[in-house]
Amino acid sequence: MSDKTKPASPSSIERRSFLKGSAALGTAAAVGSLSLSQSAHAAGSDTLKVALIGCGGRGNGAAVNATKGDENLKITVLADIFPDKVEASKRILSRQLGDRFEVPDDNCFSGFDAYKDVMATDVDVVLLCTTPHFRPAHLEAAIDAGKHVFCEKPVAIDAPGCRKVLETCNKAKQKNLSIVSGLCWRYHPSVQATVEQIKSGAIGDIVSIQENYLAGTLWHRGRKPDWSEMEYQIRNWLYFTWLSGDHIAEQAIHSLDKALWCMDDQPPASAYGLGGREVRTGEEYGNIFDHHAVMYEYPGGQKVFHYTRQMAGCFNQTEDFVMGTKGNAKILAGVVEGTNNWKYDGPGGDMYDLEHKALYAGMRSGNIINNGDYMTKSTMMAIMGRMATYTGKKITWEEAWNSKEDLTPKSYAWGPVEIPTPIAVPGQTKLV
Repeated sequence: MSDKTKPASPSSIERRSFLKGSAALGTAAAVGSLSLSQSAHAAGSDTLKVALIGCGGRGNGAAVNATKGDENLKITVLADIFPDKVEASKRILSRQLGDRFEVPDDNCFSGFDAYKDVMATDVDVVLLCTTPHFRPAHLEAAIDAGKHVFCEKPVAIDAPGCRKVLETCNKAKQKNLSIVSGLCWRYHPSVQATVEQIKSGAIGDIVSIQENYLAGTLWHRGRKPDWSEMEYQIRNWLYFTWLSGDHIAEQAIHSLDKALWCMDDQPPASAYGLGGREVRTGEEYGNIFDHHAVMYEYPGGQKVFHYTRQMAGCFNQTEDFVMGTKGNAKILAGVVEGTNNWKYDGPGGDMYDLEHKALYAGMRSGNIINNGDYMTKSTMMAIMGRMATYTGKKITWEEAWNSKEDLTPKSYAWGPVEIPTPIAVPGQTKLV
């Protein structure tokens, strides 16, 4: 898992236009209505076999979404670091999915190397839903094994991981393998239509974007006497930067992804910001911050102001405010106000199901989807923001992308965690 690729040039990340992406999604949605007898996946059978790697709440949800994404699909393999998670997932999914769940005991794997056992099975698709730290290694193994992938966000927790992911996504293109991202707002009908309005000029030229992801607190699993430090941290992965990337990456990446989308999937030139631990100061909260505020600046002068916090008892809001020369838009509200007033009134749909429908329709039709470009950039944009708040410095995209900070531990074993986990101090923490 500790393999990292050599630094790549930022220019190697391809530019993707909104119209091209919309056309690809539209094609995938259209072929989704074909009967299964009219198309078959590369393995030569109409029934798709799917493995779940990461048996937590999101993973179980993704397995259910997968079965709603294609009517001839079965979950056949489960894997997680923890055997109790696999057993819990088996109970939950067998009850929820009925005959769509066919996982014999010898297709249940646990441990740090469980993902390798998955790749040796005959599954067509793997759902990567583990703690984000493990995503680059799991994605590489899946593509090397010839599997199509649903890949949850974020896709890495450091720059070397992002570079590895981009390398793997390019390999997937060469092998004609799917990678559909869990950045689910890209598959929401109202959000798609609102972004299309913005990009077609409804608000004129974009001047600035304000991204609010102001949320409450999340779960904590506590600590049991028989847990090693490694087990404790992985079971409480949200609170450790080496596992989650901090909540600016693990949660608020959704907002940054929408800003990136509006900016033609081009990364910002620089970022600076502030953040810290105002409320969650106890040892149980690991080493992440509880708030971040970052200003991203683009070469054309456009600015993205990103605010995120996880605090109880505060004002909460999740919305994207896009300001232009002819008006403004609110992406989640589906509204444009100004010279060209507009409100979305089209069909709805569950974006968690729709992203899976696009994946399997693309596989069956041969119109393979690869979301690797934007999911890597959005992840790197979040990490860049974390770098800015942790160090207190202004960070350029090139500095962030070429960072050598590798948060991989010396080994994966039950015991102490062999990686430094200091709490960042702006002005003292250095950019590596």
